[in-house]
Amino acid sequence: MSDEDKKRHTAGVTDLEYPRVELPASKYIILVGDGMGDLPIEDLGGKTVLEAARTPAMDRLARLGEFGRVRTVPVGYPVGSDVANMSIMGYSPKEFYTGRGPLEAAALGVHMNPEDVAFRCNLVTLRFQEGRVYMVDYSAGHISTEEAHILIGDLAPLVSSRSFGLFAGVSYRNLLLWRGGPEGISTIPPHDFTGMDVTEAWHIYEGEPLLYDLLTKAISLFHRHSVNEKRIARGELPANSLWIWGQGRRPVMATLEQLYGIDGAVISAVDLIRGLGVWAGMEVINVPGATGYLDTDYRAKADAALKTLRQKTLVLVHVEAPDEAGHMGNLREKVLAIERFDKEVVGPVMDGMKDMGGSYRILVITDHYTPISLRTHAPGAVPYVIYDSLNLRDNPDAAFNEPAAEKSPILIEEGHRLMSRFIGLTPREVDLHPKKKLGEHKTVQPN
Repeated sequence: MSDEDKKRHTAGVTDLEYPRVELPASKYIILVGDGMGDLPIEDLGGKTVLEAARTPAMDRLARLGEFGRVRTVPVGYPVGSDVANMSIMGYSPKEFYTGRGPLEAAALGVHMNPEDVAFRCNLVTLRFQEGRVYMVDYSAGHISTEEAHILIGDLAPLVSSRSFGLFAGVSYRNLLLWRGGPEGISTIPPHDFTGMDVTEAWHIYEGEPLLYDLLTKAISLFHRHSVNEKRIARGELPANSLWIWGQGRRPVMATLEQLYGIDGAVISAVDLIRGLGVWAGMEVINVPGATGYLDTDYRAKADAALKTLRQKTLVLVHVEAPDEAGHMGNLREKVLAIERFDKEVVGPVMDGMKDMGGSYRILVITDHYTPISLRTHAPGAVPYVIYDSLNLRDNPDAAFNEPAAEKSPILIEEGHRLMSRFIGLTPREVDLHPKKKLGEHKTVQPN
């Protein structure tokens, strides 16, 4: 760090006071296919989904770029998109991770005081039978955002208090803020226990009177709610309960501007990823048709990313669909989701970056494994490729899949170091200072 930077560091300067830096490339784009990683599947002749899927764009990048593996989730940390994508964005989970809830609070513009605890609050389908509780579906049949907003909107006045605030998100993903609440409660992610007995986890809620009162009010309201009556009449699963998990207090994170002197934006329909972008000081781009599910508008995300790159230096595009298919155990849908990610996101971005002119780098990565056979997340180093328009590689036998990546000599053990490798700069040391209120971040609607 130069003497000038040291003076700025000591003074606790703001983002805008940092000087611009000379970057190795003009533009940077990160393309994340959530949960694409998988295990060999007998029905695919022992291939993984990535091997079986047709992915010419990603395969081309693997042949021409730096192709290897990276461990996005440190040993001992929960294997999930929160930890993994924090690493991808260049932040060490060991230093910055506090939980999923506060990341989603940022995306919703919910202000958190240091003593507050934010929880992810799923709409779920539970079965209560002979004194046991079973997780029928972690997403209430992937309830629509419109239906979810009605349910959460009707419940919020019944449970909101000095202690609690309830906020609607996207589809089954909602948020509970416990003002001054404890963070040591033991909770489990519902998607890890689909179809399983979750009685012991439910008993934990019973030991927290305030939480249990909130849950019983939700069950009572949802049982007779018209939204669920209509869903049952259509043969769909009802959202008959809440499931509270993923809690944490607000993190303190430096922005990309502070770390690297660059501006950035994030494109995702998932509040978790959007919230990470907020904490990283990135603009959140709303894309019409982006749903965070299998029916998302892949091409619209690619188009929005290319448009945003005219003004920004770095854009991260996140696609949730492969992960959702993995949780469903739906092989056909996961293959389709990966092929559409390749054809409608990676391919158009490759063409668009080339047409844009100037030097550029593309990072394609999956954040973690979501094996069809397990229907939940699994640990392991994941494939990645960095394509540098000024430094083409020659990997003639490479293809973007797990077995091919294992043959590469490159293995990055600390996932957060991938970002500086991608950008080509070492992050600055930053004297962290209190952040703006979360509601003050900018959200952009592309034309």
